[in-house]
Order: sequence, then structure tokens, then C-alpha cells
Amino acid sequence: MGQTRRAFNLRHEKLCDILIVSRVITALRVDGSHKMSQQLNEFADELTQILPSEALLLSTEARRPYECDGLTGYRELPAMVALPQTFEQVREILRLCQRYQVPLVARGAGTGLSGGATPHSEGVLLSLARFSRIIEIDPQARTARVQPGVRNLAISEAVAEHGLYYAPDPSSQIACTIGGNVAENAGGVHCLKYGLTVHNVIAAQVVLMGGDVINVGGTALDTPGYDLLATMIGSEGMLGVVTEVTVRLLPLPDAAKVLLAAFDTVESAAAAVAQVIAKGIIPAGLEMMDNPAIVAAEDFVQAGYPKDAAAILLCELDGTVAEVEADIQMVSDLLRESGARTVDVARDEAERVRFWSGRKNAFPAIGRISPDYYCIDGTIPRKAVAKVLAGIERLSAQSGLRVANVFHAGDGNLHPLILYDASKPGEFERTEALGGQILDLCVQVGGTITGEHGVGLEKINQMCVQFTDQELDQFHALKAVFDPDGLLNPGKAVPTLARCAEFNAMHVHGGELAHPQIPRF
Repeated sequence: MGQTRRAFNLRHEKLCDILIVSRVITALRVDGSHKMSQQLNEFADELTQILPSEALLLSTEARRPYECDGLTGYRELPAMVALPQTFEQVREILRLCQRYQVPLVARGAGTGLSGGATPHSEGVLLSLARFSRIIEIDPQARTARVQPGVRNLAISEAVAEHGLYYAPDPSSQIACTIGGNVAENAGGVHCLKYGLTVHNVIAAQVVLMGGDVINVGGTALDTPGYDLLATMIGSEGMLGVVTEVTVRLLPLPDAAKVLLAAFDTVESAAAAVAQVIAKGIIPAGLEMMDNPAIVAAEDFVQAGYPKDAAAILLCELDGTVAEVEADIQMVSDLLRESGARTVDVARDEAERVRFWSGRKNAFPAIGRISPDYYCIDGTIPRKAVAKVLAGIERLSAQSGLRVANVFHAGDGNLHPLILYDASKPGEFERTEALGGQILDLCVQVGGTITGEHGVGLEKINQMCVQFTDQELDQFHALKAVFDPDGLLNPGKAVPTLARCAEFNAMHVHGGELAHPQIPRF
């Protein structure tokens, strides 16, 4: 009886393997190409030998959650989703994709807002969600070595007992992963004083297409050779797959207090930001919200925001108790001199958290009042804040689409939120066009098209506005060094020169270029 059952189980497992391969081939088949089908047959057969069946998602239902990232306007079902759990499995998958010329898109938690993790319909979506281990914490060196699937907030939670924390804090920090932060060079409300991901990651282990492994950066103050670590950070998964990250930790400040200032005009709030920075004060965070964002956030979380204000500033100061007390008085005076009608100081930690809760929940607050919203990410010189906000208001009126503004005022990183209804035909396209106009405006005043969200699919046309053909050529040349066959996250971040020529020609004549499909292999 036992032998019969074992024989049945073996036949059943073999049948399951055959069915898995069959389903992979069906998902990936390229019509009319017997040669390609045979190659895909071999690819699928080898992939099932690398991963257990439960780590390879093939059904439509199982693949559906991976069809987009936080930018839901761009959707594509991947041919398959791989969920490796070991370093060697990742290496083998990249080797296999290289050999069979199958595209690969790496994904963290999927919280990105630029379409950077949009899958390839004929490729592998490589989820690193199972790489969620904190490998080592070194309190003396103030570093932590973690896998890419570790959540941003989990790092600070794990090191809090040592009086330390990890500084970059995107609004999605409760869910976003450090691997995704590295891919997009994420920031957060405290990036003005403590920097972006690139300033807080000191080393990384990267698997290149084909399975080779490189270690970039290091624990020393400086490392020899080219700065490949900075090259990897913000490369949007187009150069390699990060499998390990070493981050810099900071000591928790002795004191931290938040000021909430209300203004009757956006211009006076923008002038106040310039005054604070000009005085040589670098707040831990300096955030601005306009009236539509204020009203939405206050209705959602009751943060204590004045709903009749044209704009508010949130200014956090941290350091020693004496430093904070002195800076609080100085900044309060500067804000009042710049036109603030009220300046409130958080009385305790609970109120500090409450003041920040409105800013941290601004995006979901907008989601409560609109069926959909589209979050733009551009950066401008601080002196241009008032001018750009006036321009956004004008473009909003012309398009008939509402816009709420939430942004890192200290470093000029704007996050206009365009409210729209995706169920209405053509409205997403109008929204996308308005987003492009806002980014064009950022470039016109000496800014850039992204500050922390990355380019992905969303801003690929605006790359043609920001950069010359010669500069784009160098971007392509750099990618070719690491990924000569263009298999890693194809069609993202860097447009072809032909696309730019077409876009610029239509741009001049007021036309619109439909968003391209992700290139097929």
C-alpha cells in the first residue's frame, strides 16, 4: 500500500511539473515562431527546476496583483511571477533570462508612483518580497545590513533599542521596501536635513544580468574606483538586481519639535521658506500644503489644520534640547515676519505626531474625495515655488481638473495631486497630459522632472525635455555596460532618441504622443 501511494505521489508530482511547464509555454508563446516556442519550452522547463511550484505564479488570478505599481494608470500582466527565497535562486533566474533573452523586471512592495515596476507581458516579474531579513545590526558602526524586501520602517523599529534610526522616511514607509527605495532614490519629509537614500546607503550587493555579482560601496569613509554605488541608487532596476543593502543609522535626537504655521497666501508661505533657509537654519523637515490638501487632510485625520488657510508650513527642528529651544524661537519669529497669521508649537510628542499625521496621510486623504488621483513628482528651485504654484493653478483651470499640492518645501520637491475619474473615457489621458505640462514647467524654471519617485513610464516623455540627445546617448551607453541586451526593466526611464524626436515634433505642434507599449523582445 505504501509503495503504491509513493508511486502515485511521484506520478502526481511529475504531472504537476508537466502542467506547470505547459502553462508557462501557453503564457509566453509567440505566435508563428516554432523556434521561439521551442526556446520558451526549454526556458520554462529550466525555470521549474530553479523554483518550487509555489514560488512560480502562472494563473491570471495569481499574476493580477503584480500588473502595476502605485501608478495604476499603467497595467500589464507579466507572463509569470517568480518569488525566489535564496540568493542562488536569484542568480540562476538572471542567468536563465540572459541565456534565453527573456526580459526581467524586479519588484519590491509595489508602492512606487512612476510605473517603474510595470511588468513585461512576455517576461519575468521578479518579486523580492521574500528577501525580508535584517542580516546584521552594528550599533557601534551605526550600520544595518538588510535584504531588499525589508520594509523601510522596520529598520528603524529594529534599531530603536540602540537609540538609532534610519533617516529617509517616504510617506509609504510603513509598506515600501529598502530595495525599492534604492531603485528610486527615495526621500521623505526629513530629506532636507538628512538626505535621500543615496546619502544613507553605504554599500550594496548587486546581481547583474547573467548572474555575475558585484559589491559596490563599503563601510570605509571612501572607497577606491568609480562610485558605482551612486550609479546603482536611482537606476530604477535597469542595471542590476540589488540583493543586499548596508544602510547608515543615525542617533535619535534628544529633542524634536514641530511648528505649524498658517498663511493667507501661498506667496507668503513660499517667502517664509526662503527666509528660514537663508538664516542658515536647516530644519529636519519643512513641508507645505495648499488649501485643497489642507481641507482633505483635516477632514480625514483631524490633525488640527486651519481649513481656511491658503497654505500651511510644517517645520520640524531637532537636536539637543538647547538647540531646539533656540531654533524654535528664531523660526517662529521668521515665520511671523514673513506673514504667518498663526504659529503653533506642538506641546508634546502626541501633538507632534498629530501635526505630522495630516501630511503623512495627505495622499489617502485625497483618495477619499476623488475616485482616482495622479501624483506628480518634480523639483524646482525654492525661489520659484510661488511662480510654479501659480502656473499649476492656471493649468488646472485650463484642463478642468482639480489639483491639490503637497510638497517638501525645503528642497523644492513638489507633489501636485491631480484628481480625476479613470472610469470616464479619456480622462486619464487628460490627466497624464496635465502632469506632463506641470513637469515641463518645472524644467522651465531650472528644476527637474523628478525628486524621489523616479522616471519609470510616467515621465519618459519629459526626459526628452530635460536632456539633450547627447546626454541620452550617455545614459544608453551606461546601461549597455551593465545590461548589453537591454533585458532589465526594458522601456523604462531612458527614452530612445527616435521617441524623443517624435515627441518633440508633436510637442512643438501641440499634439500628444500616446504612451508607448513596453518594448517586446
